[in-house]
Amino acid sequence: MARNSGRRARHDYLNDPTAAVYGGAGLLPGDGGGSVTGYLLNRAKPHLPPWLAVGATGLAGALGNWRWGDSSAAGVGLTLASVALTGATWWAGKSTSQQRRLHSAITVAAGSAWLTAACLAGPAAGPLDDLFLMGGPVVALSWNVRMVLRRNDDPSGESADKGLMEKIGLARAQLGNPKVEPNRVTAPVALAAGEQTNDDMAKALGNIASALDLPTSAVRYHPDPDSNRRGDLVIVPEDMLADVVEWEGPSNLGGSIAEPLVIGRYDDGAPLLLWLPGDPEQGRNSTHVLTAGMSGSGKGDAALNLLTEVLSRRDVIVWFSDPKAFQDFAPLREGLDWGVEGGTGTEVMVAAVQQAIPARTRWLGEHGYRQWVPAAAQQQTSPEHSCRPDGRPCGCAGMPFLVTWFEEAANTLRNLGDDAFTGIAQEARSAGISLIVSLQRPSYDQMSTSTRASLPSVIALGCDPRDEGFCLPDEVLAAGAHPGAWGNRRPGYCYVVSPGIPEDRYPSPGRTRRFTHRAVPVMELLATWAQRNGATADPVTAGAASAVAGTAYTGRTPTSTAAAAGAGSVPQLHVVHGEGDDMQQHSVHVDPEDTGIDPEADLPEVEQGDDAPIFGQETGRKPSPEEARELFARALAEFEENGQMIVGPKDFMDWCDRHHLSRPWVSARLKEAALDGRLEATNTTGRWRIVPALTAA
Repeated sequence: MARNSGRRARHDYLNDPTAAVYGGAGLLPGDGGGSVTGYLLNRAKPHLPPWLAVGATGLAGALGNWRWGDSSAAGVGLTLASVALTGATWWAGKSTSQQRRLHSAITVAAGSAWLTAACLAGPAAGPLDDLFLMGGPVVALSWNVRMVLRRNDDPSGESADKGLMEKIGLARAQLGNPKVEPNRVTAPVALAAGEQTNDDMAKALGNIASALDLPTSAVRYHPDPDSNRRGDLVIVPEDMLADVVEWEGPSNLGGSIAEPLVIGRYDDGAPLLLWLPGDPEQGRNSTHVLTAGMSGSGKGDAALNLLTEVLSRRDVIVWFSDPKAFQDFAPLREGLDWGVEGGTGTEVMVAAVQQAIPARTRWLGEHGYRQWVPAAAQQQTSPEHSCRPDGRPCGCAGMPFLVTWFEEAANTLRNLGDDAFTGIAQEARSAGISLIVSLQRPSYDQMSTSTRASLPSVIALGCDPRDEGFCLPDEVLAAGAHPGAWGNRRPGYCYVVSPGIPEDRYPSPGRTRRFTHRAVPVMELLATWAQRNGATADPVTAGAASAVAGTAYTGRTPTSTAAAAGAGSVPQLHVVHGEGDDMQQHSVHVDPEDTGIDPEADLPEVEQGDDAPIFGQETGRKPSPEEARELFARALAEFEENGQMIVGPKDFMDWCDRHHLSRPWVSARLKEAALDGRLEATNTTGRWRIVPALTAA
């Protein structure tokens, strides 16, 4: 009941702000029992105080004359009291408008002067009674007129909300006519010139929320970029995010990735939108996205909202890394162009993205695109976008937009270094690539400042109050955004800062939709749709990825094709015929690697390293240089065939045991292979990336 009363009071204020200043909802028409008398009494109540003050002054003059009529000392005291009261009124009115200050001081001076004369000479002596009968009503009516004018937004700045501004210490601020929308009120603010700034208004937002009995997030201030004392005060009285909305499916199945992605709703009911590619006609740049929030704040649901929207578009492919083994994203995995589970796979994916950037940028430039647009994803049949020197249509396959997503990126940053994404973040946007990074705390000890500065968009969910500065720009926090107020108590609540979103929306809280077990079948259907109808990697992007990842990158290759490719690697059985009647089929019992060994041949001579192990000394046979190169090339081919494209000495431990080779020998071969171009150094010391055999050749 109390909550409903509070909501009604806030509704009354937003529709008639004078109700809060002049006594609340009880003074509004119709609250006096429905009678004309009651209505008139309610309307007259706010105007009675000045008249009561005039009557009290006359009564005080009569009583004072009865008490001090013959006392000269009382005359001195009353005169000094009159001067002191007038001075105190002038001093107290310093924070108010000049008109109010002067009006108050004149009223107090006139009233105290008449009271002093009446106490000493009598209220009816000389002209005192006439002054009281004429001057008293004039003073009272002047305050009644002032009160009536306060109901309108007059040029002097005495707006209907002046009482509210006085309460928060900004009495000289002027509020313009508010714009009332469903669950949203916007009022222009003009602060006192030379005395108040937009920073003062931003600091007072908490007091405004307290005066209106609203949460802090319901009151925002949007400064005017062209003025340091003007802006818009926005009040959202009802939290429309309190009710959970479940995800039921994508908003635009089969649309373009250039169209807005709907990931939730704002607190006033408007859709929460996000754009990834740029739009040269609207002047919007392509963007990368940082998703940040503490454990339990709803990062998983926020990611699912965004990923399902991306996968539902026809001209985009997704490369996805999740060190948590796709715990939240398993139903969508079949719709990805490339998915890895962290570790070595993520290292390869980062290198593949770095390789794809110049390849895609070169293709876009050759076809006349300054940035990726939906037309780039179609077959190039226009002469304006031809790579042929003669200008005729080239017919090249289109290039879909590429989303590279690194979930739980703190794990990747620990393994690859805090600047692992710096180059990608700085260069990928011009290549039609969007980088999405998700982690709990984007602090400077986890992510380099260069990387953070290159992520223009952020989805900031609940966090520790001390981490707000890591998630949102200072100007958005100053405008009233406070993700630290939620923590993990309101999963899905977020602020979104991104190109294409009006800046006055940045401090407006939103909420993503919730994914439950009922969403799993729909996500699986979406993954199937993406697999059948979604874009596939273009030859340029696929070639760049294969040049780095080798067989670790397959794209959306049909299972039958993969099976056919692997059929050729099955070893064939060889029948060995003996002499005479003792024919035996040795191939069934012989290891394929030993089929070429003559069982009758003598064993080779003892070579260096074939002796028994000696304590404290590494052992193992040291092959000849030719054999060493052949063995190591075979080992790299095995790793490449298995899709493990990042290797180091520890990865060769089992291999060394099988071939009786030592680790120092492997370390030397790694360096030789790097010099030969078969390996490339990574950001991690002691780790090497295998260059696919065809690329190396």
